[in-house]
Amino acid sequence: MPDHSSALTDELLMAHIPRGSRVVDLGCGDGRLLQRIRDDHNCSVLGVEVDMGQIASAIGRGIPVLKSDLDHGLQLIPDGAFDFAVLSQTLQQVHKPLALFEEIFRIARSALVVVPNFGHWRVRLQVAWSGRAPVTEALPYEWFDSPNVHFLTMLDFRDLARRGNFRVVRELPVIGDRAVDRAWLANLRAHSALFVLEGSQRLPVPS
Repeated sequence: MPDHSSALTDELLMAHIPRGSRVVDLGCGDGRLLQRIRDDHNCSVLGVEVDMGQIASAIGRGIPVLKSDLDHGLQLIPDGAFDFAVLSQTLQQVHKPLALFEEIFRIARSALVVVPNFGHWRVRLQVAWSGRAPVTEALPYEWFDSPNVHFLTMLDFRDLARRGNFRVVRELPVIGDRAVDRAWLANLRAHSALFVLEGSQRLPVPS
């Protein structure tokens, strides 16, 4: 069963995906979200995952999955194949985010990206008080076994959008157990955030 945080994220993502859409989930895990999107919203779905155990679980749910490392591109997926690309709690694990976004907006019209917010007050307090790498509900890993290779805040993601080939259409900070539009001090209070993105016509940023 998904934990409360995962269930909340799933509901938030599903609320932004219209019925009948074509959806690719980049880093789909066990395919739980795609199964709901397919069954509840009548969507055409594809998962992309690198872990064979997770792939087996997704296939067991009847989800088609492409085995691929997101850092190596999405060359097997044709241009414009999807309406939405989902990237949930995965961006911070990718070595070259801007290169990935170039691929995302080659294959999809829009993207739904959920990222943990390292600017949350609990994270700041743990670092200031203990002098150690933070561990919170949203960031549950010890530093030595964390899959995260980047540490970003909501402000950092906005800056990434200015550098990349996309623009932020909507920003939804997740505070407590709900997503809030135009939240006061969002970068301090949100433990994660959903960004709704669309591609722009900007030139690629050199890697």
